[in-house]
Amino acid sequence: MRAAAPSLATLCLAALTSMAQPSTAAPANGAPDGSKGTTGRDTGRVTGLKLPRFVSLKGDAARMRVGPSTDHAVRFVYMAAGLPLELLEEWGNWRLVRDHDGTTGWMHTALLSGRRTAIVAPWRKDGAELRSRPSQDAAVTARMQPGVLLTIGSCGGAWCHATVRNLRTSGHVAQANLWGVYPQEVVE
Repeated sequence: MRAAAPSLATLCLAALTSMAQPSTAAPANGAPDGSKGTTGRDTGRVTGLKLPRFVSLKGDAARMRVGPSTDHAVRFVYMAAGLPLELLEEWGNWRLVRDHDGTTGWMHTALLSGRRTAIVAPWRKDGAELRSRPSQDAAVTARMQPGVLLTIGSCGGAWCHATVRNLRTSGHVAQANLWGVYPQEVVE
């Protein structure tokens, strides 16, 4: 959820808060040359890794820029280590990413981690349930609000084993209830 003020937008995630500061520059629509953001390839031009893919923020303060260099204006400053982002494109040491609200921009690779995290899907008004095993019939061990941040241990295509950040409570959550993993994606 983002509440905007003339010069400040705030991204709230249940127990986490990120601050975002809009830029005065025009938004980036993808590649540095102004073309569409993704290349149509299914692997990155720099790393050769699958595109798109999910990554997470490495630290508490990460700047999203409108273009792939420090010469470009800052679009947002995220203040939530571990926040999942979808990586769409690679350009040198810069990555085009999208957050759960659909905001895209460029981040330096030093700000990103391959560690898998997810949030309880913001569109799930009732949140999600953490269960003792990967089954709808399993005991509910926790009820989580939309936006709760989870560390992903593994996903089998329908269920993920995850730990609720800051609480150290773990269990299984239906993959369809998460933003940070793809439907039917297997994470080992």
